[in-house]
Amino acid sequence: MSGNPFQLQGRVATVTGGGRGIGRGIVLALAQAGADIAIADIDLDSARKTAGEVEALGQRVCVVSVDVTDAISCRAGAETILEDLGGIHVLVNNAGVVQARSDAEVDAKDFERCYGVNLVGIWNMSSAVLPHFRQQGEGRLVNIASIAGRRGGMLTPYSASKAAAISLTQSQATALGPENINANAVCPGLVWTPMWEQLEGMFGDSEDPQVVDRRATFDSFLASACPLRREQTPEDVGHAVVFLASEAARNITGQALNVDGGIQMN
Repeated sequence: MSGNPFQLQGRVATVTGGGRGIGRGIVLALAQAGADIAIADIDLDSARKTAGEVEALGQRVCVVSVDVTDAISCRAGAETILEDLGGIHVLVNNAGVVQARSDAEVDAKDFERCYGVNLVGIWNMSSAVLPHFRQQGEGRLVNIASIAGRRGGMLTPYSASKAAAISLTQSQATALGPENINANAVCPGLVWTPMWEQLEGMFGDSEDPQVVDRRATFDSFLASACPLRREQTPEDVGHAVVFLASEAARNITGQALNVDGGIQMN
């Protein structure tokens, strides 16, 4: 480790769903901090494009096809990363989905989909990496939750799965702390990504791309609910992840850090 506790030279960070959106922001922030990167994703085209950006920053990178809902896929992906990059020091469980329908239309399949990726996916990928963390005597887990997991109100399956992700993070921190493994969560606020474009169409009652592009509902939420009156970016989330992955956060575990401009204060 360098003398700067926020730097990640010599570390390998794995990011699930790292090809686009918040995941891409996390990948680039980690690479800028000096980490080598493994992008574990099912969208290989986006993952390879982001990998090219990591290479341009001078860091090693590999792309692996991983379906986080499948434990076997997660184990195979972890083995490939270890072979290609020689280790894993940081795991960022970022892969996530949101329900595509309003609560009035939700059924059990929406819960299964959200829980399968947003919760079980964390468990599967963490389980695949933890034997290596234990062998090397340290590791950092960072789970991407959401401020939607802080309070209910809408998007019930998504919000419930993110609340469960925060609870799982606390359980991981309790169980793994004696083994020198930190587990924390980051809770993004309003981030304009392909996921939010789905919500714009849902909340705005129009799927027309031109209507969605205007971001009327998104901007209205910012104006009414965000004290800082500005949207959060994938880079903002990435910087928080870098902090939690770094030596500067060595005595922080079991926490859920909101990156939301003050929307949710706790």
